[in-house]
Amino acid sequence: MYIECIIIEHKVGTEELAHMEMICAIVHQLTRNLTPEEIKAGGFADYYTDHTLGLYPVAASGTPWSATTFQSTGDPIADLSEDLAAEQKARKTYDNILRFCDDRDVADPIKFLREREIVHFQRFGDALRIVQDNLDYKNFYAYNPSFDKR
Repeated sequence: MYIECIIIEHKVGTEELAHMEMICAIVHQLTRNLTPEEIKAGGFADYYTDHTLGLYPVAASGTPWSATTFQSTGDPIADLSEDLAAEQKARKTYDNILRFCDDRDVADPIKFLREREIVHFQRFGDALRIVQDNLDYKNFYAYNPSFDKR
C-alpha cells in the first residue's frame, strides 16, 4: 500500500523539478536581452543588483524560496492533504499568470504546466484513497499509523 503512495510521490516530485526548469527557461528567455533601462522600467533594479539576470526563486511578494515552504508531518493523511492543497495553489498561480499573459510562447507552456498540476492533484487523491482504504476505519484519525501500532 505505502509503496504505491511512495511511487506516486516520487513521480510527481520528479516532474515538479522539471516544472521548475521550464519556468526558469521561460524567465531566462524573457530577460536575457534586457537593457538596464528596461530592467529599471520593469521594477527589477533591486533584483538585478543582487542577482543580475540569474534565476533566483522568489515569490511574487518578493519572499525568497525556502525549504520552510515544505509541509511534512509524517502522517500520510495530513501530508497528502497538504500535497493536494499545494497542487491547487499551483494551478491557481498558473491561472493568474495566464490572465496577465498575452505572449503565446509563454502561455502555451504555462497551460501545459497547469494541466500537469491537475493531474498531480488527481494522483495525490489516488494516494490518499489508497491510504484511507487501508487504515482501520475505527481509528481513522485517532492515531498515526507510522508510529502507533495498536
